[in-house]
This record gives sequence, C-alpha cells and structure tokens, in this order.
Amino acid sequence: MTGQEALTALKEGNQRYVKNELMHPHLDQHRRHELVDGQKPFAVVLSCADSRVVPEFLFDQGLGDLFVIRVAGNVAKDKVIASIEYAVLNLGSKLIIALGHEKCGAVAAAMGDDPLPGHLGILIDNIKPAVHIAKTMKGDTLTNAVKLNARIVAGNIAESQPILAERVKSGELVVVPAYYKLENGEVEFIES
Repeated sequence: MTGQEALTALKEGNQRYVKNELMHPHLDQHRRHELVDGQKPFAVVLSCADSRVVPEFLFDQGLGDLFVIRVAGNVAKDKVIASIEYAVLNLGSKLIIALGHEKCGAVAAAMGDDPLPGHLGILIDNIKPAVHIAKTMKGDTLTNAVKLNARIVAGNIAESQPILAERVKSGELVVVPAYYKLENGEVEFIES
C-alpha cells in the first residue's frame, strides 16, 4: 500500500465512523493469530493522548493496521520521532498522520501565560509557536492553534533527518496534518 492509498483507506474509514457504518475490521481471533509473528501497520498516527481521540475507532481500523503514538498535544520530539522511524524502517508504514483535535487541553494550556508545574511546562513549550501565530489570525484562536500545531508537527516530522526527510522527498512516505472534530467525528485533513 502506498502512502496515498493508506490515506484513502483512512478517509474511507473515517467516513464510516461519521456515518455510524463501522465495519470493525481485523478484530477477530484469526487476525490476532496473523499478527503473532509480526506487524505491518500501513500508517502511523501521532495523536493527542486525550481519551476522546482513539485513532483505531476514528478511522475504523483494527489490530495491526495502525501504529499509534499518543502524547498530549501530539508533540513530536526525539522519542516520538524515533518511534515513527521504527515504524517506517522496520514495519513498512507509508503514511504518517499528525492528528490534533477540537478543544485540545494541551493547546489550551499553551495559550496561557502562567508557568505549569512539573514536566507540563516542557510539553507546553513545544506548542507555544503555534499559539503565537494563532493569536494573530482571524477566527477561533484555540481551533487555529490546534490546526497550526498539527501542521507544524507534521512539517517537523517530514523534515526529520536523515530517515524520514529522505523518504518524504522520494515520495515513498506521506506526512499529513489532520484535525478531529469531537462533535461530529469527522477528521479534516489539513492542506499543507
């Protein structure tokens, strides 16, 4: 499956989710047995850790279909990039989605000026560039910041040297930012 074919599969799965016509593929005993000796997820989804955002459900996929990485604010730093590289190099994933979502608490926290306790400040610092730009834009600042954050994260992933950038440049790997709407379940794929 190419990156574009993988993207089509996710779009189709999301439409099933939105229409409540889920197929729940690859969830049976047969699939579990198929995966005992290895996995070949066709896509990587970097999503927020928010409990309302479950990529396997949003895209109507099953066991072994997606390599999911979840971190508040869908931030991509070294450990996340390394996990993505593993999926691309060793598992054959051809698509990466950087998935932000409506009413993201991590992005909302980045909009404030008060310092946050513990490691939260470090996480939020990664989101601040999107917030600064969003504050200059028309429209809802939080929505704009979430979408910009997804776009920035996708760009950072696509430019990550040496593994991911080379594959993006050759067309072997596709990286797409996206925005999940809590209200209706739709995933909006953001144009770069």
